[in-house]
Amino acid sequence: MVGIKKLISDRTAKRGSFKRQCLQAKAKLKDVWRRPRGGQSKQRKQYKAKGRIPAPGFAGPVAVRGYHPCGLPETLVQTPSVLASLDPRATAIRIGGTVGMKKRMVIQAQALEAGFKVLNQVAVAVEETTTGDEVTDDE
Repeated sequence: MVGIKKLISDRTAKRGSFKRQCLQAKAKLKDVWRRPRGGQSKQRKQYKAKGRIPAPGFAGPVAVRGYHPCGLPETLVQTPSVLASLDPRATAIRIGGTVGMKKRMVIQAQALEAGFKVLNQVAVAVEETTTGDEVTDDE
């Protein structure tokens, strides 16, 4: 586990910071990578001063590709039945984005009960139940 964590930290350190073209000039643009596609784009032509472009050399080690920074490999879960075939100590789960709230709550409850690390948990609202024994000021 320590070796995997070391490889993951090395992967993160090796990764470059890739800036979107014209990011500093336009306030509306978000700081997310978009490939430069212009015909005269200096960044697409890879001029040094215009910023780096993602390339195969920036990829992480094959041994930890697909691993979460916590040190466990991620598994996408769409149905509750998938949890039975997974090992809680060896995998972290991510609930699929197209899963509805009702099924998401079922998957999340079963996963936490089994001891899985759920990467995209949804906070569960606890309803307060009131009893008829409470005394109000009106009486």
